[in-house]
Amino acid sequence: MNLRVMTYNLRYENTIDPSPHTWDERRPTVRQLIRMEQPDIFGTQEALYQQVAEVADDLPKYEWIGLGREGGSKGEFMAIYYNKNRFTPLEYDHFWLSDTPEVIGSKSWGNTIPRMVTWVKFPDTKTDKQFYFVNTHFDHRSVEAREKSASLIVEKIKAFDPALPVVLTGDFNTAPDTRPHQILTDEGPFVDTMESAEQKINDHLGTFNGFRDPTGGKNRIDWILTKGNVITHSTEIIDYQKNGQFPSDHYPVISNLTLEYK
Repeated sequence: MNLRVMTYNLRYENTIDPSPHTWDERRPTVRQLIRMEQPDIFGTQEALYQQVAEVADDLPKYEWIGLGREGGSKGEFMAIYYNKNRFTPLEYDHFWLSDTPEVIGSKSWGNTIPRMVTWVKFPDTKTDKQFYFVNTHFDHRSVEAREKSASLIVEKIKAFDPALPVVLTGDFNTAPDTRPHQILTDEGPFVDTMESAEQKINDHLGTFNGFRDPTGGKNRIDWILTKGNVITHSTEIIDYQKNGQFPSDHYPVISNLTLEYK
């Protein structure tokens, strides 16, 4: 089963980002980028409820699943958007990256704001094959929180059907040469699609441009990881700008995958 997936930190809407970096100014560029790239499924980070809803309004072929990290519509979402003509969710849930993952808005390990995971189990209407899509955003300050978050995700996915592939997207706020990546990949069941891709596009870039650095900074902190029998044909860091405007302070990452089943 072929699948085109993307991860994208959209930068939360606020009153401190100057023009042309306000959400109202960036929104049309975000819409254009996603329409050009045409992912089947994509996970977003940081967007507040109004942003999540506006992205859905701008892209009517997609529906989404998500929950504010502080519960309901409060706080940032780890939204998962999917092509509604191809996918209908079978099952979904959320958990928090803390010692009490079932408690909404919980936080531990030194992070001052809640961090969470949203996951969905999808069947593909084209093939009737199933898979999991998982989306997250690790803490930006606490090293301990990032490491324990990685370990918790590895533990949590043990409850998934082991015969089904898993795609994990997110802003991990750390480079691939650090412990969280090692916990997820070297010690855990995941593979980094930028490392396994047959074709790597813009792999010399980082993914945090800060609205100013076209190199994306020094580090690739936004990843697409897979578990199971998955072939990664290509992975690209999309350094798209429109008339010098960055759609977000992060570059999106997109992968073309084939999910194989025994």
